[in-house]
Amino acid sequence: MRTRITTALVVLLLLLAGCSSGGRTDGGPITLRFQSLAWQDESVAANKELVEEWNAAHPDVKVEYVQGSWDSVHDQLLTSFEGGEAPDIIHDASDDLADFAYGGRLADLTGLLPARLKADIPQSSWATAAFGRGIYGVPFLQEPRVLIADADRLRAAKVRIPTPERPWNWPEFRQVAKRLSGPGRYGVAWPLKEPVSATLNLSLSTGGRLFHRGADGKVTVRFTPGDAVVPRTIHDQVAVDRSAPASTLGSSGSDTLPGLFGGRYAMVPLGFSYRQQIVQQAPEDFRWTVLPAPAGADGLTQGVSPQTLSVSADCPHKKEAVAFIDFLLRPKNMVRLALGDWMLPTGTQALKDPALHTRKHGWATGTALAARLRPAPAQSVRGYPEWKDKVATPAYQEYYSGATDLAGLRARLEKDGNLVLARYQR
Repeated sequence: MRTRITTALVVLLLLLAGCSSGGRTDGGPITLRFQSLAWQDESVAANKELVEEWNAAHPDVKVEYVQGSWDSVHDQLLTSFEGGEAPDIIHDASDDLADFAYGGRLADLTGLLPARLKADIPQSSWATAAFGRGIYGVPFLQEPRVLIADADRLRAAKVRIPTPERPWNWPEFRQVAKRLSGPGRYGVAWPLKEPVSATLNLSLSTGGRLFHRGADGKVTVRFTPGDAVVPRTIHDQVAVDRSAPASTLGSSGSDTLPGLFGGRYAMVPLGFSYRQQIVQQAPEDFRWTVLPAPAGADGLTQGVSPQTLSVSADCPHKKEAVAFIDFLLRPKNMVRLALGDWMLPTGTQALKDPALHTRKHGWATGTALAARLRPAPAQSVRGYPEWKDKVATPAYQEYYSGATDLAGLRARLEKDGNLVLARYQR
């Protein structure tokens, strides 16, 4: 009986070893699991094609494509890390990496990155994935926020059309939105179901930072005049000017598109990738244009949280995993991924590709903003996911809906926010 039990345990352990991430069994090839969050058809196709190309050229290191979801990636990764079943190569966003990096779940890539890749991506992008003294992800796609506008409404109102060289400032944007408004029609719609990242990232243009790191390395929340410009503009457009409807404050970007196509809204601030949905869904006679977001004291600067590729700390074949990432992010391949996701690549060589400089679908406008993109304010803040969900999201929602004033917003963000952050910095 003891012999049979021992034999069964040995077989079970071998089976478990064969199922583990990044394993090599029976002298066969290394297998690396790559969890991708690509979801648009073009993007999924581009990722799968690149995996197939890698596998055809690297018989000793096979990559297995695993489909993930942006909606659940944080909790899913938490569970997989705890269970020892995390993917080897992890697609995520830089603002989701801090807790995983500080918690030892992700590999420090500092000594593993090829010189070509390190030199091709600007330091401002690398800063989005740097935590402490390590680099825990490779930033490869980024998405500025732009204004998608009804070109015919702009022309009819005879407003000045902004360009990256001569953008609107925030007061001018507010006046234009009022001019574009009328009975049953609004100059702008703000889809703020997720209000925090939009507000914080746009506030970089006005000198807003919100998070301030002291000499001791600890972060505190301070709501300065620069942090107030963007939320006050949104609030006043809804509550004072009536140039923006309150009904879209709880909506997603996709929810506002029918109203844009139907003439209810003249402009909608959206992520750059929404252009694909517009191309697919807009009526044939709808004429639209891409405009830069308003500029503040710091010009067109805005925060971004690039999409990243990381390696699990438990991956037994980190060099091979980084080699796959390097292949995936060669300039031509990075352009393929950017076009598939309708976003901008971080790589300087990829950004030079003519396909990203065409005026069609606003590519040139977005590419002109690339040099002004900076790490999102909350990029390296431990506890940011909890702060965002429990404090900032309800605080901004209450302010935008009129349930509290600017002083109440400031008090909530600073008092309650600092209590949350303090627990992560003991």
